[in-house]
Amino acid sequence: MNTKQQTIQKAVSVSGVGLHTGVMATMTFLPAPAHHGYKFQRVDLPGQPIVDADVDNVVDLSRGTTLEQNGARIHTVEHALASLVGLQLDNILIQLDGPEPPIMDGSSIKFIEALQDAGIEEQNAYRNYFEINEYVHYKNSEKDIEIAALPLSDYRLTVMVDYNSRVITSQHAFLNDISQFSSQIAMCRTFVFLHELEMLYKQDLIKGGDLTNAIVIVDRDVREGELDYLADLLNKPKVSVNKKEGILNNIDLHYPNEMARHKLLDLVGDLALVGRPIKAQILAARPGHAANVAFAKKIKKLMQKNAANTSPAYDPTQPPVYDFQKIASLLPHRYPFQMIDKIMALDESSVVGIKNVSMNEQYFMGHFPGNPVMPGVLQLESMAQTGGILVLSTVPDPENYWPYLIGIENCRFRRNVVPGDTLIFRCEFISPMKRGIVKMSGRGYVAGQLVCEAEMIASLVKKK
Repeated sequence: MNTKQQTIQKAVSVSGVGLHTGVMATMTFLPAPAHHGYKFQRVDLPGQPIVDADVDNVVDLSRGTTLEQNGARIHTVEHALASLVGLQLDNILIQLDGPEPPIMDGSSIKFIEALQDAGIEEQNAYRNYFEINEYVHYKNSEKDIEIAALPLSDYRLTVMVDYNSRVITSQHAFLNDISQFSSQIAMCRTFVFLHELEMLYKQDLIKGGDLTNAIVIVDRDVREGELDYLADLLNKPKVSVNKKEGILNNIDLHYPNEMARHKLLDLVGDLALVGRPIKAQILAARPGHAANVAFAKKIKKLMQKNAANTSPAYDPTQPPVYDFQKIASLLPHRYPFQMIDKIMALDESSVVGIKNVSMNEQYFMGHFPGNPVMPGVLQLESMAQTGGILVLSTVPDPENYWPYLIGIENCRFRRNVVPGDTLIFRCEFISPMKRGIVKMSGRGYVAGQLVCEAEMIASLVKKK
């Protein structure tokens, strides 16, 4: 799985009819800055409102996942979101000039191809993984649905479906590496049973349904004259039944277990609504959109519970954005007061800095010499220097400015920092810069545990 966040290099569009609304729409994927996440935008509505791809915005689950926010509704988002997760893209704005993404062929493959054509761009920010560290379980006994998440330092999914059908036996699908989504899962199409078809039409759904964008499974005997009725319903001159596989109109399946693979695709798309990439083993028996979303809400609740202790990812094998020499060219501090060794991530609103605490630090000679503890004021100074890099990044010529710390609020020290520790600082803006003054939040972590935090006010002053 990728370490750094990714977006696309340029905008790319696809057009087609929406599965349930039957409305033609163009969907455009646009690059977005680090930490932007997935957002939809209805460009056809007044004010072009934004809809966050967030599980809390789910308002309808009638044969698909529908979001609503700011007076705008987006139907059937799961296939588009699955393509973003499958390509490990983190930051995308999805503009729509209609209420629903195009269904295309009923899978995610056309979105995957368009995004690959746009090119993938790595960003200077670490992916903010949520690593599930405890058993999470959802069960619907009435529908015999179960979904569980188990701790794993990767993202793997296994799905089982069983429809008690003479046409489809029990099927399993798995994805052991998210990088295989494009080749193993993305082309698997949505499906519907023949006995559901007329009911869905009567419920004002699948208005854009077509035998080119969905698999229709014939799970009962077709009465005389019914094929003509179905042809009229589907606006086709003729329909027939593949007797061997029980598929309407002789469509060839991509895989014998294409239905299970599509349910896995839907699960990937629905779980994108937790808002962060996940590390876990996901096991799902007979999943559907309602269950997927209920399970996603459980994960988000756990994520919020653990939010205060979420340390930024740090892989020491990865090259830094700035090394200590580059940091010295930006900040005025010098030995023994240059506190930060590396900047590992930097974007428009946040920065991650690294401080390796060594027994050779001068302050250990006189500060708790028999029990060396890093002074809290120097932890705060290290955090401030990390934030100083962020403040300097707001101007095109940082070498011509001094960053000054002019205020500290809500400072707390949670545990001791000792020689051998690696301090990871994350600072982010919490207010826009006005007249050279900006407010930041800062947190320091050691081994995933929060050790210090503060709100800092900084001033950016031009050198004379």
